[in-house]
Amino acid sequence: MNVLVLLAVGVGALWLGSHFYGGYVSRRVGLSPDQPTPARQLNDGRDYVPTRTPVVFAHHFSAIAGAGPIVGPTMALIYGFAPSLLWVLLGGVLIGAVHDFTALFASLREGGRSMAQIARRTMGRSGFALFISFTTVMIVLVTAAFLNLTKTALTSVYPLTALGLDPSQTLLRVEMKDGVMVGRIGGVASTSVLIITGLSPLMGYLLYRRRIATPLAYLLAIVVCVVSVLIGLAHPVTVSPDLWGAILSVYVLVAAAIPVWMVLQPRDFINTQLLYAGLAGLVVALVCGGMRGLQIRLPAVSIAEGNAALGAIWPMMFVTVACGAISGFHSLVSSGTTSKQCESEPAGKRIAFDGMLLESLMALVVILVVGSTLAHTEYRSLVFPAPGGPKSNPVLAFSLAAGRVLNGGLGFVPTALGTVFGILMLEGFLVTTLDVAVRLNRYLLEELWGVLFAKPPGFLRQYWFNAGLSVALMLVTAASGAVEQIWPVFASANQLLAALGLLVVSLWLLNRQTVPWFTMVPAMFMLLTTLGALGILVPKYLSGGKYVLLAAAILLFALALGVVVVASQGWLRWRLARRPADSPAS
Repeated sequence: MNVLVLLAVGVGALWLGSHFYGGYVSRRVGLSPDQPTPARQLNDGRDYVPTRTPVVFAHHFSAIAGAGPIVGPTMALIYGFAPSLLWVLLGGVLIGAVHDFTALFASLREGGRSMAQIARRTMGRSGFALFISFTTVMIVLVTAAFLNLTKTALTSVYPLTALGLDPSQTLLRVEMKDGVMVGRIGGVASTSVLIITGLSPLMGYLLYRRRIATPLAYLLAIVVCVVSVLIGLAHPVTVSPDLWGAILSVYVLVAAAIPVWMVLQPRDFINTQLLYAGLAGLVVALVCGGMRGLQIRLPAVSIAEGNAALGAIWPMMFVTVACGAISGFHSLVSSGTTSKQCESEPAGKRIAFDGMLLESLMALVVILVVGSTLAHTEYRSLVFPAPGGPKSNPVLAFSLAAGRVLNGGLGFVPTALGTVFGILMLEGFLVTTLDVAVRLNRYLLEELWGVLFAKPPGFLRQYWFNAGLSVALMLVTAASGAVEQIWPVFASANQLLAALGLLVVSLWLLNRQTVPWFTMVPAMFMLLTTLGALGILVPKYLSGGKYVLLAAAILLFALALGVVVVASQGWLRWRLARRPADSPAS
């Protein structure tokens, strides 16, 4: 099928979803432009900081995007492009965007409180303890999966011949690996990441202390991105994956503890320019390619192959796509950092609902790019290699596909340069998700100690202790498995958290006299899907000897059931409270 047809259908569906369904949900929850936001009411200069909507959108989108809408759809293509594409569109509009927006709206109305704190208000102390424990385990899996992906991507190499380059080329630095001359693709991204991160405090100073105009901030961010890439091409940084893991761990430790405007926000703002440019470039390349007859090469449906690689299409395909359709991590970002920076409630709809749909568009583009440029055997060798072969590298699969579609669609972009840009496009957001996730875990741990102890010891209230504990848990879990082993349990936990978040928001809306079928129905579907996925993974990890991941899966399953029980009790209390009004005879 021609990629242009699929792209047009997908874009149209997402636009209609934003305009009509997004407007409907906004009216049902009672969105108001006159309602003051926590950022304005509680401005403290550290976490609560009223911020211009474009800057918040950039921070929010880069934080929620990460590797999810790229790695998830790339791996889910093993089932064929049709199931993944349908789930991205339907799930994104009806479930994912609703989840993100209602989580942000509830946090805005609750003084910027996190989803765990909102769970406490709706389900009591036991519900809070269960929810926050589940969330903490899930974030550890997020950071572990993304740390492994980052280390792999930043050290990626690929044969020069496959990139369309000869040995005399000067675009990439080369090395010999197993008798094959390969280009250091990841080294360019490594240099870019270091430069962007190093200049982030300066951008933060200009944005928040000098108050430079937004257009000038965009221009400076673009210049930083371009310069970082040019320097990366000339001086790629090449270190071992383990050293990169140590460097990233130190970075996220610092970023999680210092004020949000110093590194987190400005780094997200700079990085988002790469994602905007990459997404726009890929869309244009697909349009041009489609006009020239570019077709999807991977099969539309290959359920048997997907079942063998990952498990039954339901539930495993739904959780593998992950953030491209729905992500529980988004609710943590919405209620953890975004709600503390949002200037108005209408801006919240644009940031959360439309931000999720932009991520679904990203996932749609990934499906079309990978599906139209990689042959089936090449796709399998990169994403699902044979046992004993190289490690799974879905980031490289996407990057190589991006290079080819940019070359074929635009003509003037060399495949090698497009491949480098593909890794650059993703790499900054892997790191962004890492630092945001560790910061969110810091928040959650601080809240957890406040529940477990009547008066928590002083060290438990320290930013550095809680950030350090988050990093330590990330490192232990990351060492327990490779990307293809951690991703299914991370994705299952991530979407199960979304189901639990939808349950919490549903109870919160019920208490406000709104019957939220638009959150309750998705919550039930995601609950059944993700518990089913964890049920499949438990025996798989047991037989494979992956005991850390096995323990995580079992713990997540138990905690989720606990949240469901407490939420059900809350729903019954609501029904009993309404009974006299509904039935005069009772």
